[in-house]
Amino acid sequence: MTVVNTRSQVWLSEADCRLDDFRACVERTTDPGLCPTADGIEHEVPLYDSRRLTSLAATAEGRRELQAEINRVLSQGPGVAVFKCAFTDLSIVDRATGVFLEMIEEERASGTARGDHYAKPGTNDRVWNALEKLARTAPEVFADYYANDIVALVSAAWLGPGYQVTSQVNVVNPGAAAQRVHRDYHFGFLSNARASAFPRLTHLMAPALTLQGAVAHCDMPVESGPTLYLPHSHKYEPGHLAWRLPEFAAYFEEHRVQLPLDKGDAVFFNPALFHAAGHNSTATVRRVGNLLQVSSPFGRAMESVEREPMVNAVFPVLRQRKAEGADGQWLRNVVDCCAEGYPFPTDLDVDAPVGGLAPPTQAETVWRALEEGRSPQELAAQLRAGALNRGAGAR
Repeated sequence: MTVVNTRSQVWLSEADCRLDDFRACVERTTDPGLCPTADGIEHEVPLYDSRRLTSLAATAEGRRELQAEINRVLSQGPGVAVFKCAFTDLSIVDRATGVFLEMIEEERASGTARGDHYAKPGTNDRVWNALEKLARTAPEVFADYYANDIVALVSAAWLGPGYQVTSQVNVVNPGAAAQRVHRDYHFGFLSNARASAFPRLTHLMAPALTLQGAVAHCDMPVESGPTLYLPHSHKYEPGHLAWRLPEFAAYFEEHRVQLPLDKGDAVFFNPALFHAAGHNSTATVRRVGNLLQVSSPFGRAMESVEREPMVNAVFPVLRQRKAEGADGQWLRNVVDCCAEGYPFPTDLDVDAPVGGLAPPTQAETVWRALEEGRSPQELAAQLRAGALNRGAGAR
């Protein structure tokens, strides 16, 4: 990470976001020594021939050395790499594309189609939880698709063994505008006010818990709007607060890079990289990508805790103590210890974000019920509906 006069601080704020510091962080050349196996560097982004990588990774020693290089590229290097011909058998990609497009048509016909996180709803087509849907709908296609060794190679290089894959299919239709610049999961879904409540160390740690990626399911010339990247921007410490600021967004628009992809190519990047899907200026290309979000196995608590019955048991006490004059901090402390404070994982088909980038957390639901004077029965009904939304039984 690049030091921006904040290393002695525990907290980061928007006041730490200085464009000159950001420029010094990103205006650099990618060191070829970090990626000696790459076939080239284009716009500061290493490009790898996946067929050659598969050969180099045939031995345990070769695989470990190659994964070390990929890890350096995503952490010390530009934070992004393209893997050409990640899928050498394009019939596998086409079969998956066919299933995904059928899902989109079925969801559109049923009125359950959903929009995008960072684009105007209805502009693009999405398949949320495409991973599970593909496995349940077409298990043979799923097996052939996710047997891909480049996905496994890069995922383990960044996250180690035991990683968990999720996927969302995004179809960007002709004429669709570009997304807003952003960083991604986890902090990408938090407001700046909420993000600044987390200590600096958490800001630096969070990107190590997730890997972002995408597989091109069609040829993606630049005109079709493949993802825009700002290489090296993941190294900017207060970047989780900076990407929403107008001067940083303007800098991104002026300096971002864009690489065309062929069907079967894959791109992986550090989730802290400033990025955005591009503008599809074509009249005919329906840009289809399978967005991969791979998570560390360590993002979990030690014990399985049933939060819903806990909250239902404690909520009458909270109501009583509030009526007796307990202050807000006292009440919030109790809510934070019994209710789930994070909205994910969830089923975004039925638990869609409303008025923000993420659905309300269980803790937010409890707090709102307390503020609005709802009865325990009303809260219990809300919690049950939320639990169904977050579980497989909702589909």
